[in-house]
Amino acid sequence: MRRAQILRKTNETEIKVEIDLDGTGTCQSHTGVGFFDHMIDQLARHALIDISLTAKGDLHIDDHHTVEDCGIAIGQALATALGDKKGIRRYGHFRLAMDDTQVSCALDLSARPYLICNLPFPTGKIGTFDTELVREFFQALATHGGITLHIDLIHGINSHHIAEAAFKAVARALRQAVESDPRMAGVLPSTKGAL
Repeated sequence: MRRAQILRKTNETEIKVEIDLDGTGTCQSHTGVGFFDHMIDQLARHALIDISLTAKGDLHIDDHHTVEDCGIAIGQALATALGDKKGIRRYGHFRLAMDDTQVSCALDLSARPYLICNLPFPTGKIGTFDTELVREFFQALATHGGITLHIDLIHGINSHHIAEAAFKAVARALRQAVESDPRMAGVLPSTKGAL
């Protein structure tokens, strides 16, 4: 059972996340940040990973701590649910088109966190959501999930579409990477013998 539950409590946030890597993409996200909940829903549905996320954060300050700490908790849950990583595909890539926007994502569940996030947004906000928080989420996810994550905007003019295409592209690449590879059953996908 490739499932995990993470509880994270700091002076800034209190987060509970549960994931099932072999789910159907169901999502219950209640963070108090509407646009971010929409993005987590996209992540779950397109990765076919069930995600239950609740967060109470210091939203009276801004959304930063809540979004970042949710990325930390989801990353930790992914790493825990993957366990020893035997039999997974490990790598994933996807190029996603959404209206005016195209985003490319390539990732490696390498346990070597690294983020390249090439997402220039034409606006500073999507509604009340700061677009710079998209990168903050992916940085936390990559760092705490042990993911080498590359996200590149090919083209796009609408900030909402750019953010949503990025989450969907990451989700689709993640879906590939966490899948079981029938040709590698019980085998670690690394010549080093460790991930």
